Amino acid sequence: MEVRTRTVHILGVTAHPTAAWATQQARQLQWQLGDRAATFTHLIRDRDAKFTAAFDTIFTSEGITLTKIPPRSPNCNPHAERFIRSVREECTNRLLIFDRGHAEKTLHAYTRHFNSHRPHQGRNQLAPFDDPNVIPLPTTRIERKEAVTGLINEYHRASRQPEETPAHSR
Repeated sequence: MEVRTRTVHILGVTAHPTAAWATQQARQLQWQLGDRAATFTHLIRDRDAKFTAAFDTIFTSEGITLTKIPPRSPNCNPHAERFIRSVREECTNRLLIFDRGHAEKTLHAYTRHFNSHRPHQGRNQLAPFDDPNVIPLPTTRIERKEAVTGLINEYHRASRQPEETPAHSR
């Protein structure tokens, strides 16, 4: 999670993560971010044994400072912990996950919803992808769209007003 914007990236899903798997996910993140990786200054992580020296090297080679939180201190990484709580309560605890592919598809759908539509108090009720400089025009019509396999609905202002019924057809 990018703390400043609250943007979440789902890198991979596995039932049995290993140090090699975590290191590969770090490489994938660097590749996906491309030039944006240069804008990151810190990585906050826990002390799990899966985060080896090889994992750390991927970030330190880009000039990113690694900060390890103290053992058994989830409050030191509150943004990530809050996302995990949200994704469990709003999504995965309400579904029977069939396999890795189903879990990955569900998590990606939830992340799209989280990044595009879920308001955050720390961002003045804006979603991570919302531009704070854009003020939406008020409309009277709202449209509903299913976001995460029927669990979450998103509501949007309609892009155009419904057409008036001609007077002669009334």
